[in-house]
Amino acid sequence: MVIETDGGLMTIVEFQHVKPGKGGAFVRTRLKNVLTGAVVDRTFRAGEKVSEVRLEKRLLQYLYSDGQLFYFMDTASYEQFPVSGDTLGDQVKYLKENLEVTGLFQGEKILGIELPFFVDLKVMETDPGVRGDTASGGSKPARLESGATVSVPLFIEVGETIKVDRRTNEYLERV
Repeated sequence: MVIETDGGLMTIVEFQHVKPGKGGAFVRTRLKNVLTGAVVDRTFRAGEKVSEVRLEKRLLQYLYSDGQLFYFMDTASYEQFPVSGDTLGDQVKYLKENLEVTGLFQGEKILGIELPFFVDLKVMETDPGVRGDTASGGSKPARLESGATVSVPLFIEVGETIKVDRRTNEYLERV
């Protein structure tokens, strides 16, 4: 559920209804800001009113970037939506053309983008792996087609496609 409080849109992460021995009941909540991702704790007294906000999720496809704005297309209506790099944050380093993402909308206003947890990206640059060189734990840095850098095993070569967990910035497997 998304509510509007403290001048922002908040998602209720968890809540607990508390009914003390004396005094009125209250609800202890943990709220996450939809736009910034900041998490806050807030207590609501019984009878306190909050306004519920309806957010819609739509399937979007990443098209291109002009340097400052990133353009996404609604796969159902073919309408294009520009999104600033500030709104996307660290997710920018995992964007590649034609990637399908989920867009979060309030009416016709786009609030943010959710990328899939696992992204398939091609290795563009990495050092050649030397047999027996395991002093560094058997891994080497690799620059991917989207610009992200991840640590990969020694057997990964330039041109191979790998699966990366974008939440932890870790290599998962070859594709």
